[in-house]
Amino acid sequence: MGSRGGHTRMEVGSDGVAVITIVNPPVNSLSFEVLHGLKVSFDQAIQRNDVKAIVVTGAKGKFSGGFDISAFGGIQEAKDRPKPGWISIDIVTDTIEAAMKPSVAAIDGLALGGGLEVAMACNARLSTPTSQLGLPELQLGIIPGFGGTQRLPRLVGLTKALEMILASKPVKGKEAFSLGLVDGLVQPNDLVNTARQWALDILGRRRPWVASLYKTDKLEPLGEAREILKFARAQAQRRAPNLYHPLVCIDVIEAGIVAGPRAGLWKEAEAFEKLVQSDICKSLVHVFFAQRGTTKVPGVTDRGLVPRQIKKVAILGGGLMGSGIATALILSNYPIILKEINGKFLDAGINRIKANLQSRVKKGKMTKENFAKAVSLVTGSLDYESFRDVDMVIEAVIENVSLKQQIFVDLEKYCPPHCILASNTSTIDLNLIGEKIKSKDRIVGAHFFSPAHVMPLLEIVRTKQTSPQVIVDVLNISKKIRKTPVVVGNCTGFAVNRMFFPYTQAGLLLVERGADVYQIDRVITKFGMPMGPFRLVDLVGFGVAIATGSQFIQNFPERTYKSMLIPLLQEDKRAGETTRKGFYLYDDKRKASPDPELKNYIEKARGISGVSVDPKLAKIQEKDIVEMIFFPVVNEACRVLDEGIAVKAADLDISAIMGMGFPPYRGGIIFWADSFGSKYIYSRLQKWSELYGEFFKPCAYLAARAAKGIPLSAPVEQAKSRM
Repeated sequence: MGSRGGHTRMEVGSDGVAVITIVNPPVNSLSFEVLHGLKVSFDQAIQRNDVKAIVVTGAKGKFSGGFDISAFGGIQEAKDRPKPGWISIDIVTDTIEAAMKPSVAAIDGLALGGGLEVAMACNARLSTPTSQLGLPELQLGIIPGFGGTQRLPRLVGLTKALEMILASKPVKGKEAFSLGLVDGLVQPNDLVNTARQWALDILGRRRPWVASLYKTDKLEPLGEAREILKFARAQAQRRAPNLYHPLVCIDVIEAGIVAGPRAGLWKEAEAFEKLVQSDICKSLVHVFFAQRGTTKVPGVTDRGLVPRQIKKVAILGGGLMGSGIATALILSNYPIILKEINGKFLDAGINRIKANLQSRVKKGKMTKENFAKAVSLVTGSLDYESFRDVDMVIEAVIENVSLKQQIFVDLEKYCPPHCILASNTSTIDLNLIGEKIKSKDRIVGAHFFSPAHVMPLLEIVRTKQTSPQVIVDVLNISKKIRKTPVVVGNCTGFAVNRMFFPYTQAGLLLVERGADVYQIDRVITKFGMPMGPFRLVDLVGFGVAIATGSQFIQNFPERTYKSMLIPLLQEDKRAGETTRKGFYLYDDKRKASPDPELKNYIEKARGISGVSVDPKLAKIQEKDIVEMIFFPVVNEACRVLDEGIAVKAADLDISAIMGMGFPPYRGGIIFWADSFGSKYIYSRLQKWSELYGEFFKPCAYLAARAAKGIPLSAPVEQAKSRM
């Protein structure tokens, strides 16, 4: 039934059991065609006299990965919008759950989102021990919409259901069985046959015939349930104050407990309908596809190149970054050589790696056996002799051009000719680093973010000479170490640091002209960033801030704001969190508090810069703080696009979210900017540049798009065709 967006297949065995299979590779997602097919298949099975019972399963070892997210666009534009309740009530409840013949879900691989909701409507569920079951819809700005808000609490209890839904936390088959979400565990080979027998046992009343929607034995009494829901609301508001869909979800669950499950289903359908139209849902769906699109690089990934096998990786430098990169690779079973300049530094580097792994053991993410195995993958070295058979080297030493140049000369001499020569530099031009070597086609940037074994982004930097094969190889490594890769061009700061260097500079400019440091940080945190610009500088340390800032001053002198505030603070041995004094004061537990002394340094910096307090900025509104901090970031992102440093706007959205902590529910920096429109951003920057100088001056890319009213995210060709 259905074809374009997948279909269902029904086969009736000699035992009288109809096996309905969901077929929509790769994860058997529930497109409208599949859902329609499920209804038709169930209707047929019920009408046929030779069918006694039903088993629902998925093709090729996956039950279903959930509703087809590519259909969201159609729903949002009202092209494909079904009537509220068509899926959750007409199909899932009144067709599957209300069938006059018993049904069993045979779950292998994935039962996520709508997939699990369909399974919960069956009269029993059997699963393999390693299957993943969960309702991750909140990650897309919506709530479970096929009855999940009503059935899950009735199957596993309210507390566990709230944890699974609000944290989008799936459980493995084994845990699902202990919770009562599935009724039995079966090995993959026996799954469908056991499910057939189970369905016949329900028919023969040898097993209970259960409708999940009307189960009450796991539900807490009403008074207790209300307390649990109240606690969940407070937690949701504390965890994500800018998001309202978790609160809507809690309201819908409560409606079902108070007014009954059928009323809960209708409330769920109405809420789902509204949320799917929300800006938050549109932003998060954009992020979902943008993240999956970063691995497609025109002229590289469309050539049919096959990634080469990387068997051994060497890392130069065992500091914070080097040890973090080593940890990330070890966790994916790559053998590592860690090189340092002396035994003391080498021991410190290996101890850092051990500490990173030990913290995983403490959190229960790693067994002691696996810890020992991981540590055995590291070999220390003080020279290049052991580099003769490595497939890739990642240089992670301090940001010093001549040191890096010498290292690359040595690497070319000792490493085999196929070896990838990568640098983890965050700002230095790769052409400069590789200036003195011949094999420039092997040079690539592998820019990890700190802490490297935790942060999800990997910036893959290519020069004009970098071979496409090398890019394909590094993309493959990023997949194996579970990082999201973004391929960018070579320039000072690449994409993330280049785009975000105005973030702190805008803050400094505002403060020197009268705005309050702590108000700026509060507003930016409230906007959704993990921390404001000043708290961030304290965290990374003033030494790093000055070193990277000087790279931008050197390369983009006309548009950098040169404040003396950080150098003045540093002169007084204030260097950020590590010295317990920066823009904030820090206690023993590194808790930050405002420093009344800071105003003296600001006065001094103002005197050196020769600027005076602007009364308007002294009373600046929240909206203006957000725009004055982020519009210069948007302006720089436009330059990055214009110069072809980023392949597409969506890559910069992912870079901003995963590299700088830009809130995903705002869709990324360019997606968010397009919600204002290019004309508005241009006019604001133009006005500020007249008042406060070149720092705010809108770039040509932004000006051209504003003149024609074209979105910043529109591809370059599209923009040209409109000119």
